[in-house]
Amino acid sequence: MKKFLPWIIIIALILLLVKWGVGVNNMLVEKEGLAQAQWANVESSYQRRADLIPNLVATVKGYASHEKETLEGVIKARSEATKTTINAGDLSPEKMAQFQQAQQGLSGALSKLLLTVERYPDLKADKSFLELQSQLEGTENRINVERNRFNKIAGEYNITIKKIPTNFIASIGGFEGMPLYKSDPDSKNAPKVEF
Repeated sequence: MKKFLPWIIIIALILLLVKWGVGVNNMLVEKEGLAQAQWANVESSYQRRADLIPNLVATVKGYASHEKETLEGVIKARSEATKTTINAGDLSPEKMAQFQQAQQGLSGALSKLLLTVERYPDLKADKSFLELQSQLEGTENRINVERNRFNKIAGEYNITIKKIPTNFIASIGGFEGMPLYKSDPDSKNAPKVEF
């Protein structure tokens, strides 16, 4: 019996190590999956905004038909923004930057459209326009909340895969960090508002 005791201890230690490794791997899979699911929520919020835009443009078009250039700019920016998507399992800093750039183009076009609306008091009082504008504002808030949640979850995942000893399992399992959603570099400058 004494002869087998060292082997039993070694086998027990190996089994404990394997059990720990499996537990860490499963935890990393869960965290990565949560971050990917949250990214899908970010994209869903952007899609909601894109879905509201045709109705908003149609409402404005009825009042401001000679603002053709602005309306076409919004439609084009929406088209570009909806073309750019990222597979949640393949988030890279480059793809994230491309996605952000397309969304910022749409945000800029929407801002220009809403500034144009200021010239049309009847439009600003139109019930349909006010409802769409309210939905758009709510959607912009949702987008911000979802981006913040994504950054929190992806940030926690990124920290976890770099901590010792979890980083050993992360490197063996091929777990890589996720880029975080960053603000537009131009957002540091206050927008110029003219009346």
